[in-house]
Amino acid sequence: MKDGYIRVASASYEVKLGNVKENAKQIIEQINIAKEKDIQILVFPELCLTGYTLQDIFFQARVLNEAKKQLIHIKEYAKYFNMLVVVGLPLEVKNKLYNCAAILFNGEILGIVPKTYIPNYHEFYEARHFASVPQENIDIRFDNDEYVPFGSHIIFEDTNHPYLKIGVEICEDVWAPLPPSTNHCLNGATLILNPSASNDLTGKSDYRRKLISTHSAQCVCGYVYTNACLGESSTDVVFSGHHLICENGVVLKESKQYDNGIIYADIDIEKLARERMEMTTYQNEFNDDYWNYEFELKNIDLQLTRYYDPHPFVPSDETKRALRCKEVFDIQIHGLIQRLKAAHIQKVVIGISGGLDSTLALLVATMAYKKMGYPLTDIIAVTMPCFGTTSRTKNNALMMMEECGVTSLTVDISQSVLQHFKDINQDSSIHDITYENCQARERTQVLMDIANKVGGIVIGTGDLSEVALGWSTYNGDHMSMYGVNVSVPKTLVRYLVDYVSSLYKGEKLETILQDILDTPVSPELIPADDDKITQKTEDIVGPYELHDFFLYHHARFHYEPAKLFRIATIAYQDKYSKETIKKWLTLFYRRFFTQQFKRSCIPDGPKVGSVALSPRGDLRMPSDADVSAWLQECEKL
Repeated sequence: MKDGYIRVASASYEVKLGNVKENAKQIIEQINIAKEKDIQILVFPELCLTGYTLQDIFFQARVLNEAKKQLIHIKEYAKYFNMLVVVGLPLEVKNKLYNCAAILFNGEILGIVPKTYIPNYHEFYEARHFASVPQENIDIRFDNDEYVPFGSHIIFEDTNHPYLKIGVEICEDVWAPLPPSTNHCLNGATLILNPSASNDLTGKSDYRRKLISTHSAQCVCGYVYTNACLGESSTDVVFSGHHLICENGVVLKESKQYDNGIIYADIDIEKLARERMEMTTYQNEFNDDYWNYEFELKNIDLQLTRYYDPHPFVPSDETKRALRCKEVFDIQIHGLIQRLKAAHIQKVVIGISGGLDSTLALLVATMAYKKMGYPLTDIIAVTMPCFGTTSRTKNNALMMMEECGVTSLTVDISQSVLQHFKDINQDSSIHDITYENCQARERTQVLMDIANKVGGIVIGTGDLSEVALGWSTYNGDHMSMYGVNVSVPKTLVRYLVDYVSSLYKGEKLETILQDILDTPVSPELIPADDDKITQKTEDIVGPYELHDFFLYHHARFHYEPAKLFRIATIAYQDKYSKETIKKWLTLFYRRFFTQQFKRSCIPDGPKVGSVALSPRGDLRMPSDADVSAWLQECEKL
C-alpha cells in the first residue's frame, strides 16, 4: 500500500437464484479477474451466493448447506491471492437465520457480519426470513473445529498498513438513522464495505449516490457499495447493479447500471487518517464491545488509476465553475462590506497596476459599494507608473477606472524612487532586489498616505499563491488594511475576473477585462523592452498552476514530498516533465517555509475556500522552521 493507497472493487454477475454452485463459480471467475487488476479488496452483493430474491426458499436446507459448503470452497480457492473478499450468504446460527457478509482472506474466514437493520416495509419483507444481528459478538463454529467471530462490532485491521481498518454493514444498514458504519468509524474504521441489494426505482440512483457520498463525508471514510444486479427475480422489482466507490464525499467510481462486472478505484487511506487527525470534532470511541481482528495484505506498488485534477481550486465543469466564482466573489464583497461598516469608513484606496489581482480587488470594491449604496467616487484607484510600466497595463488600468466610475489618480513615482536611490546609494543601472523593492515600497507609501489624507483604508490586492510563495515585498505590496484576495489562488483569480467580465456582456468594461486576462503576469519592476513586458513572474518562480497544485495538497493533506511529486506527475503527465515538476516542487518547499515571516503579519482578509494561510486561523507555524528535511526528500525524487 505505497503512499497509503488501497485498490478496492465492487463485483457483480448474473446471479442464478438458488443455484449456489453456479454462483460460487461466477464469484471465483470474478476473483480471478480482480487478481489480474491488482485489486486488494473485493466486495460482492448482498446474499450473492444464493440470490437476494429467493423468498421462502431461504428456509430450504439444501440452499443453506450448499451456501456454507461453497463459501469454504471459495475461501480455499483464494487462499494465496492476497485479497480480502466479501461474500453475502444466509446463515443459520442458534436456530435463527441471518443475512450475512463473510470476510475471507488467505484461506480464512476472518469474520461473519450479520445485517443489523432488517427492512420490512414497502417492497421489502426480510423480517419473514431473517433476524437482526445479536447485541453482542459471539464466536461460532463454522467448519470442523474452526471458530469464527460473528457480530457487527468487528474491525478488521491490516497489520502491514496501520491506517487500513475495515468495518462492514449490509444494505439497509446505511439507510438507517444511525448506521452501524458510524460506530465502526468512531471505533477506528477507515474503510466501510457494504454488500447490498437495493432495487431500482425512478430517481433512486440519484438518492443512493447522494446518500453514500454524503455518508462517506460525514464519517471521513472510504466506502465501497456493491449492489445486486441482473438475475434477481423481477416479480415485483428490478435490480440495476448500481455500485459506488466513494472517498470522503467524492465519488471515485460508479458503475454503469444494468451492466455486470467489476469497477475499481484507488482509495487514499492515509489521506483519510490525516483528515481525521486534524478534526477536533471527530471523537473516537473505541468501545470495549468491539473486536479487532488482524490480517496482512502484501505491499503492491500500484499504477494509480486515480484522476488528480491539475487545477484543484477550479472546477472543470463550466456550470460548477460559474457557481464557484459567484460564491467566492460574494464572500469577498461581503467581507469588505462588513469591514467598512465595522470601521465606520466610506473611502478605500486601491493601487491599480492593470494586472489581474488589482483588477479583481477593484471589481470587488465596486460591487460592494453598489450594494451599500455608497458613491463609487469614494473608491480612490491609484495607478503609479515607474520604470517597468508598459502603456498596455497603464492604459488598461485607466480605462477600467473610468468604466467603473471610481476616482482615478495617476502618481508617477519615478522621481521619488530615483531620489530614494540617491539617499541609499543605489546604482539605478543595477536591477537587483533593492531596485525592485524600492518601487514596491514607494507605491505602498503613496497608497497609505492618500488613505490618511481622505480618511480611508488601503485595500490589499495580493492573492493566496503569492502569500504561499512570499512573492511580495515586505512592508510593500505585502501590507494593507484589508486584503480581499488573500485566500484566492492565482489560478482562480483569472476565472473570477472572467466571471465578472461576463456580467458586463457587450460593454466596454468586458473588452478591457478580457485584455487584462491576456496580459502576462508581471510585477513590472524591471524596465520594459520597447514598451513590452520583460519581467514575467512565472519565468522566475515557476508556473502558478503547479504551485497551486502543490499548495492545495501540501496544506490540505500534509503529504510527504514523494507522494506530492507522485500525484503531480499523474496530474501533469501530458504537460510537464518529472524534472520540471521536481524543480518547482523544490522551490515551492523552500519558499513556503522561508517566507512564513511575511505570513505571520499579513492583514485581515476573508477566507473563501478550504485552503487558507492566515496566521490567526488556518496556518500557525514558526517563521524559523527548518526546511532541510523536505529539501532532502526532494533530492531523492
